[in-house]
Amino acid sequence: MTPFRIGYHPNNLHLRLAALCPEAFGSLGAEFVFYPEGRKTGPHIADGMFHVGGTGSTPPLISQTEGMKVLYVAASAPRPANGALMVAQDSPIDAIEKMAGKSVALIDGSFHTYLLARVLDQAGLTLSDVDRREMTPDAARAALAEGDVDLWIAMAPMIELVMEAGEARTLALCGSNIPNRSTFWTLADCGIETTRFDDFVAALAAFGQEVAANPERMAALLAGNDASEKELKAWTRVVSERDWTIVPATDEILKEQQLEAETLYRHGELAINLPPLASIHSAAMQMPS
Repeated sequence: MTPFRIGYHPNNLHLRLAALCPEAFGSLGAEFVFYPEGRKTGPHIADGMFHVGGTGSTPPLISQTEGMKVLYVAASAPRPANGALMVAQDSPIDAIEKMAGKSVALIDGSFHTYLLARVLDQAGLTLSDVDRREMTPDAARAALAEGDVDLWIAMAPMIELVMEAGEARTLALCGSNIPNRSTFWTLADCGIETTRFDDFVAALAAFGQEVAANPERMAALLAGNDASEKELKAWTRVVSERDWTIVPATDEILKEQQLEAETLYRHGELAINLPPLASIHSAAMQMPS
């Protein structure tokens, strides 16, 4: 059997945990391939490094604008608590309208960009009205504390840690603005049969149930051996409060992705207005028999 290679990176918790519990995917003939940057998922699939990867909602759209034939395989449940737009505790910014001309630390080209666009929409602003600054989470936390940036798009468990420390407060929550799902996707002609992707979705869904049933164990795996008690507690809350459900790439998922594509195109972030998006099954139905 040809190995079914699954790419994983630090920010996709489903696949990060899956790589730490590979026995759950043994029947797939799975091999887990680490790569550090989720925004490189499309190029890595195109290069044959792996067959499927998981990211936020934005990277597959960017890959498609770059000419890649993206096919959606599955998606997580919405992750309303996994992102927030934050300001320093003593910041004068208390409304979206006051963001014009301000600097925002984020991981650009991830779901952060979409969250920012949707938040700015509320005040009639666009992405070009703010100064986006690419930063890692640790660097962004320090920059916000030192006043080097005005706002920061943070993720769990960092949100909880900085709020408990009194460093920052939320200006806008992810769940109030975007679904913020993980998407699992591949490229057409990657050389793997559709049925094997179906088996992957089934295994990932079953593994999600295992994660939900064992939050302390899974949190310890994510936190690592050197984690402090506070960090382990934060990870335990993240795992316990997240919905680990996995669903196939349905029409609803494709519609959500299409709305994001239209939003980012309107903000000038995508170079083209994408045509209708496809899943592994909708693409198979369109192929001539």
